[in-house]
Amino acid sequence: MTIIKKPDLNNALLRAKLAKGMGHSYYGEPAWPNDLLYTFPIVILGTITCCVGLAVLEPSSLGEPANPFATPLEILPEWYLYPTFNMLRIIPNKLFGVISISLVPVGLGIVPFVENINKFQNPFRRPIATSVFIFGTVTTVWLGIGATMSIDKALTLGIFF
Repeated sequence: MTIIKKPDLNNALLRAKLAKGMGHSYYGEPAWPNDLLYTFPIVILGTITCCVGLAVLEPSSLGEPANPFATPLEILPEWYLYPTFNMLRIIPNKLFGVISISLVPVGLGIVPFVENINKFQNPFRRPIATSVFIFGTVTTVWLGIGATMSIDKALTLGIFF
């Protein structure tokens, strides 16, 4: 048994919306079959069509072709590994570098347990979690940018000295 909120047809604003073909969600029209069967497939197919069209009209290259006989001057990993790559570069003791990199997934694994301590979902009501997130994001972006620079500017980004 479904519960449907009946429209208040005495409301002039709702009548005006209904006259324009709008406002059906306002009074609780069920999602099946209207949205799920008719609207969603059109949006999904339209999105796929746009993506395929852009891929055909403007294909992106995967980079320059590899030359097995020439070693590049600067060997860099993929962009998403820049922060950990930079940590290995700037930490003088390689054992501490590897330990610090192994702490990244450990820290990410602890997040679900720490997040359940606070019952609020609003980030402004969870200042510690929000501060840790902002610090981690800024540090990751900082280390990622530093990985593309020379080793003497990898930590300071050439800003401070």
